[in-house]
Amino acid sequence: MDDKDQSGIAHYERPEGLPPVNGYSHAVAFTGRMVAVSGQVPLDADGTLVGEDDAEAQIRQVFVNLVAALAAAGATPDRIVKLTVFLTDLADLAAFRRVRDEFLAPQRLPACSLVRVAGLVNPAFRVEIDALAAI
Repeated sequence: MDDKDQSGIAHYERPEGLPPVNGYSHAVAFTGRMVAVSGQVPLDADGTLVGEDDAEAQIRQVFVNLVAALAAAGATPDRIVKLTVFLTDLADLAAFRRVRDEFLAPQRLPACSLVRVAGLVNPAFRVEIDALAAI
């Protein structure tokens, strides 16, 4: 079912024949320009790690960074059509979902891939997220 919003982005949360979802859309369609945001990590504007042993603080900083990168390209979080989330510990998934819902409308979530990784470029990083957004 096509669930197009006023911005021209259509969310296909659970097309017929696909399994139930938990916090993402199976597909998202859009037209126009696209912005690709590189993987964001839990560093603040000074390059300082935020929340060394705090998954929620790290995830929140990553979303703050995503919002800043999107703004630089003329986009807002509601324009995100795809997220790729890298977590070093799946126990952090609940924290990811809580923080994600602070930044993204839970009823219009983007397509998403979640990958558990053995580690990230800095061993203190618990999360990295990249995004695609429609402008």
